[in-house]
Amino acid sequence: MEELKGRAGIVTGASSGIGYAIAETLAGAGATVYVISRTGTVKEDMAPSHPNVIHKKGDVTDYAAMKEMIARIAADHGDTLDFLVNNAGATAKKRAEDFDDKDFDRILEVNVKSVFKLSTLCYPYLKASAHKGRIVNISSMSAHLGFSEVVPYCTSKAAVCGMTRGLAVEWAEDNICVNSIAPGWFASKMLTDVMDPARKEKILSRMPIHQFGDTRDLGALALFLIGDHGSYITGQDYAMDGGALAYGY
Repeated sequence: MEELKGRAGIVTGASSGIGYAIAETLAGAGATVYVISRTGTVKEDMAPSHPNVIHKKGDVTDYAAMKEMIARIAADHGDTLDFLVNNAGATAKKRAEDFDDKDFDRILEVNVKSVFKLSTLCYPYLKASAHKGRIVNISSMSAHLGFSEVVPYCTSKAAVCGMTRGLAVEWAEDNICVNSIAPGWFASKMLTDVMDPARKEKILSRMPIHQFGDTRDLGALALFLIGDHGSYITGQDYAMDGGALAYGY
């Protein structure tokens, strides 16, 4: 139950939802997990974090601040990190012709550029991991399927998959594995923000398992990729989607 004992890493955007579940699972496996979020704490409706979870308040798009924070975190662990989970994300619901540049740029900044920047900022510390450094990016069904009214989000998540493959190849001989997880439909604030009854019905009818997923399963998949049995896996995008990508008619 303590597969990750002695290891340390970062999960972004983990004050609730998917990130929270991943951080809790990794902490439960013995890791010291530093959560970076805008609030610096769990959301009010969430249970208190595991004792191994340390919350840090920060903006993942403030790269100067992130560089300093990451260096301080790594310094507490011998200038090494064992994992980074890029989970922080942003979206907005609007038809493509009505999207303004400000919203488009914000989504790409958070979902793409910050993933790249944090990965490169963590690179020297992950490279020094005694267990092989791991990066797990959170992609989406939106990387593989088209959805109306969230086209910039679809664009950003497709970019995450391309980035994952590129970094995996470039850093393969640098002691780092890079993979991504593509969640289907799990309860989260982001899902609620773009959900209405009609959209909910469409979503649930789009998969053979007609129900929303349990975020703890995403935590278990992240644990597998970060743990001892994930050291030969790199450049992959893992769909946990209730069968949505396989569903025909």
